[in-house]
Amino acid sequence: MTGSMYAAIAGLRTHMQNLNVIGHNIANVNTESYKSARSVFKTSIYSTTSGGSNGTEVAGGRNPSQIGYGSNLASVDIDMSTGTYKVTGKSTDLMLDGDGFFLIGDKTISNNFTGGAEDVEALTSLTLTRLGNFDFGADGYLDAGGGNVVYGFLCTGVITREDYYVNPDAPEDQLEVKEDMVGKKIGDPIFSDQLVPIRFPRVQTVTEYRDKDGKPVEDADLDPDNLSEGVKAVEVTKIVYPQAENGGHLTEDETLERARFTGVTFDETTGMITATSNDTKQIVTIGCLAVGSVTNPNGVTQIGNSNYKAGPGSGDLKIATLGGAAESMGISYVNGSLRQADPDNPDAGQASIDGLRILYSPTTLKSNGLESSKADLAQEIANMIVTQRGYQANTRIITVTDSMLEELVNMKR
Repeated sequence: MTGSMYAAIAGLRTHMQNLNVIGHNIANVNTESYKSARSVFKTSIYSTTSGGSNGTEVAGGRNPSQIGYGSNLASVDIDMSTGTYKVTGKSTDLMLDGDGFFLIGDKTISNNFTGGAEDVEALTSLTLTRLGNFDFGADGYLDAGGGNVVYGFLCTGVITREDYYVNPDAPEDQLEVKEDMVGKKIGDPIFSDQLVPIRFPRVQTVTEYRDKDGKPVEDADLDPDNLSEGVKAVEVTKIVYPQAENGGHLTEDETLERARFTGVTFDETTGMITATSNDTKQIVTIGCLAVGSVTNPNGVTQIGNSNYKAGPGSGDLKIATLGGAAESMGISYVNGSLRQADPDNPDAGQASIDGLRILYSPTTLKSNGLESSKADLAQEIANMIVTQRGYQANTRIITVTDSMLEELVNMKR
């Protein structure tokens, strides 16, 4: 008889845990990018009163007789599917439409990062988030709040005529495009192959010498005090892109002023960040957002503040750029190793390198808005009612069992 009471107590405990999960969901019904959780129950241990048999030639079979002892909480699962788009009108509010996470962390993570297999810890130490309420801070970094910045691939320059042609000084009808430049064009951005915090480039005012037609004169022996006829000195403001040093760490040149921008935009397909420079009035590519994906998105560990960590249960962490356009950049990290795209296998932005299949993220980006909470208030209230009734029913089992024990004690009187 006491077995039924213990089973009911186990049921009370399990329903209370479920109510905690429901309460957490309801508390976050308006929390952007929140992923709702659900409880899964499992039966507790069984006591076998009689075993089963398969039967014989003269007797039929018999099923086992077992008595259960309540329920336990099997797991608390999270639903990592994409929520709905919530318009905010702020250009740096971003939402990932599909699988994947933004990669955020403090600035020190990139200090010794080279992209090699030895840096697997640096990659897995990055924080994952679906909450894209970002801002370009006063220090020029794309800020994620809480001391974290957003990681991606910085633009380190643009393709020049020298980069593009085998012999850029050849006549126009004899120009030959370099093999690695096929499919690209002069002026396209060049991205760092290192995963680093995204930040503004800098501006530098330099003196250039130009002829009467305005074309640059590149004579190294120019004397500012004795210029040739028609040549004049002109001060020019230029965008200076960050350059990789010390094995990939992009250092800051504090002697240069940070560039100032207006009209920051995020490309929905590639995650490329562009803006108009206040100094040069040209459209400048700042960088490209990185997206991290894991084998099992439901297996990430929640660490609070709408952030997650890739760890045991989530599988491999893969870092890539958005969309099929990423293949032209040739950038992807798998388990800490940098992998370049295979030009002989451009199928759907996939490449097979060293026996590994690299998948570029098919996720797209939406700006001017955030991802809504996945908590469904109507469903949670329905779950709360069912949980309450289940809890109530288990209390009745305890009450009835107590009454039966009382009757049993009274039999002696």
